[in-house]
Amino acid sequence: MSADNEVNTGRIAEARKRGLPRIDLRRLGRAALLGPGGRDRLPDAIEHLIKVHRARHPGVRAEAVDTLRRAYVLAESSHRGQTRKSGEPYITHPLAVTLILAELGAETTTLTASLLHDTVEDTEVTLDQVRREFGEEVTYLVDGVTKLEKVDYGAAAEPETFRKMLVATGSDVRVMSIKLADRLHNMRTLGVMRPDKQARIAKVTRDVLIPLAERLGVQALKTELEDLVFAILHPEEYARTRATIEANAVRSENTLGAVADDVRAVLREAGIAAEVAIRPRHAVSVHRVMLKRGGAPLGGCDFGRLLVLVGEDADCYAVLGELHTCFTPVIAEFKDFIAAPKFNLYQSLHTAIADARGRIAEVLVRTRTMHRVAEAGVIALGDPHAAAEWSQAAEGRRGESEVPAAENWGRTDPTRPGWLARLLEWQRAAPDPDIFWTSLRDDLAQDREITVVTQQAGDASGTLRLPAGASCVDAAYTIHGETGHACVGVRVNGRLAPLGTRLRDGDILQLLMDDTASSGPDPDWLEHATTPAARIAITRWLAQHSADPAQERADRPAQAPSVRPAPIAGAVPADEPVAVADLPGAAVRLARCCTPVPPDRVTAFAIRGGTVAVHRAECPTAGRMTAAGRRTVPVRWRDGAPAGGYRATVLAEALSRPRLLADLTEVIAAQGVGIVSAAVEPPQEHRVRHTYTVELPDRKALTALMRAMRSVPGVYDVYRTRPVMVSTPS
Repeated sequence: MSADNEVNTGRIAEARKRGLPRIDLRRLGRAALLGPGGRDRLPDAIEHLIKVHRARHPGVRAEAVDTLRRAYVLAESSHRGQTRKSGEPYITHPLAVTLILAELGAETTTLTASLLHDTVEDTEVTLDQVRREFGEEVTYLVDGVTKLEKVDYGAAAEPETFRKMLVATGSDVRVMSIKLADRLHNMRTLGVMRPDKQARIAKVTRDVLIPLAERLGVQALKTELEDLVFAILHPEEYARTRATIEANAVRSENTLGAVADDVRAVLREAGIAAEVAIRPRHAVSVHRVMLKRGGAPLGGCDFGRLLVLVGEDADCYAVLGELHTCFTPVIAEFKDFIAAPKFNLYQSLHTAIADARGRIAEVLVRTRTMHRVAEAGVIALGDPHAAAEWSQAAEGRRGESEVPAAENWGRTDPTRPGWLARLLEWQRAAPDPDIFWTSLRDDLAQDREITVVTQQAGDASGTLRLPAGASCVDAAYTIHGETGHACVGVRVNGRLAPLGTRLRDGDILQLLMDDTASSGPDPDWLEHATTPAARIAITRWLAQHSADPAQERADRPAQAPSVRPAPIAGAVPADEPVAVADLPGAAVRLARCCTPVPPDRVTAFAIRGGTVAVHRAECPTAGRMTAAGRRTVPVRWRDGAPAGGYRATVLAEALSRPRLLADLTEVIAAQGVGIVSAAVEPPQEHRVRHTYTVELPDRKALTALMRAMRSVPGVYDVYRTRPVMVSTPS
């Protein structure tokens, strides 16, 4: 199945029905690029781009239009003769990327850089040439999205390229805007690639690009990327979801249309000028609803929501009052993201109402400005440099009449969000590309923020924003950096609390610091730290102040859980080790950090007490010890090892739904596998991660177990734990 052709077909066209503008990025397809005349009509595409740009920015100057034409000429001439895997001229790609950005309302500088974004990477054009012809800003953006060469960086090229882009984004968010549009067009045309490469790109999109689109508020890109990834990684579930949407399209439109008519009548009678439209759910959103309902049939209102657009903030609350007066409100569904915007710029009122016939419809209420920012995020905010000048009223407007009004910028500069500042801070402490890559994915998985009030000596001294689920340990390292280990205690809401306490939105936090303390962080702090900054700092201190850094924790004897006794990992019984080391008289222990299982490739090191610790060959702890000059001990799996006692840790990532835990444990038990311990992380954006440490009946049971777990509805990935020094698996 080609994701480019299949995704988003069959959506309810509410824009056509109600005349409400909605960004529909799919219509910027091949016809828009090539025109009716095919490949000989490519110049028409730049004129189409200019037309879209003028529609979003009526005041755009002639010089800006001329800049776009010059950029197109350079891009087309430099890419001439190159083709994509689909056989189309390569210039269709930068044109498509730029059209996506133009439709989202990007300003001229972004569009110029987008047209040129592959020239330095794939042609003879140099950054100096771009600088001479288009200036420093365009050059910065082009350089920011230019990939690093694999010939120079090898396997680290991809993570280091993302690091480079994120650092550039820290100074100008337009870098990531171009990257997101670039990935969207590549995902649309991924069908021409091998299935394994499609899956690899889709997984990186899922783990990194989609969370970045969410954090930057670019919902129009995020939702389409989610559907494209869904179609590639889970084609059968995607096909069932699409079939459900298409089978209910007419019923949904009629049901939601009837409720929308009632809402219009109520608002008209109240004298409130508003547009009311049906906003259909995309495939992933419908799939989440289906899982939430546990297989129960969906109603007509489950396939979309009502969107009410008004002119001013006060009108939003006036609409809310009428809805809650004239319909039956579902109070549990009410959320006010206008008074308390999301950290990704999103503002809207959310509610749900039931009409006289008992039909429950979700309703979004926002101003037209909020709607534009909700769809396009930071892209809708234009030039961040010009915006800063506008908000400070220091130098007047910069560039054409594309600078957003000051009211759009909120209380702080949204183009330099706190989460990005924290990311840029900790990445400097993670020079290893593997550590950076895993930490980045973990960081981006934190899709909510909390705000805590910090105090010193009883006086409120400011606020601190942290990812949801952060602990007092995370707060200590966020505030004090590398010296966070000097924290000896905390008060939360005036009471002494453990350092591992998870903070909640609005908590008052006082850190008790002892700068004279000579001791460092306890290794157990790693269990409480969730932010990369804290985990990296703790791990670095332990590595610098221990002759056997991190190894003591990795190789401690496993504690038998209270629910059922379990033998020590690596020996069942203790005098019959499943691995044999070439070190006479040495006891052999399987490292807990990576839980090797036959027939994994393994390596081993002698540790204290004459014990040999066995690690998986790819274990980062083993790699670090080798790099530090630690001598390895030859080791092999023992022939005819006992039938039981192999321990492994597996993770299951799934879309959250009722009975998921029960279904997974039932499947594990059906495989004859014992559960030593289990942990379930809180759902985030309807996604949940389960971690199971299991004892296997034989060495072949792991593959069958993982296959059975993947068959559970809603589970989209199952894998062995991938241990790292500074972060949990992603």
